[in-house]
Amino acid sequence: MEQQQVESFVRDWPASSTAGKEGFIALWQQVQGLSDATLEFHARPGVSYSLRGICRDRASRPLFVMVDVIDDDPRWLSVCFYGEDVTDPEQRGDLVPGGLLGEDGLCFDIDEADPSVLDYVRRRIDEAYAAASIA
Repeated sequence: MEQQQVESFVRDWPASSTAGKEGFIALWQQVQGLSDATLEFHARPGVSYSLRGICRDRASRPLFVMVDVIDDDPRWLSVCFYGEDVTDPEQRGDLVPGGLLGEDGLCFDIDEADPSVLDYVRRRIDEAYAAASIA
């Protein structure tokens, strides 16, 4: 069901937001490819669409990444992690106290097709997944 919802969401993506779409697809595919990870999709049309990477083995905090598509024109991405699960050596993220399901989060905004930003965020996903897998 989640897969069909995400596919429908991507298929109906407005043409004015192609950079965000490409980034979303790349991050979605990355999380899909992680063993023992599952995806949840939460749609709030007009506000955001949230793709959540879940590691069910981590009972206390199964979420390891949340990719939010902010429903503006053009759409942009906010990719958030628990602050203690990732590093930010280039200081590209924003600390959001209590901003990730009530806990401190570290969020990265992607609003253009910049491969270096996307690669940086993808490395944070790998970090967060590793932290979730050993917790």
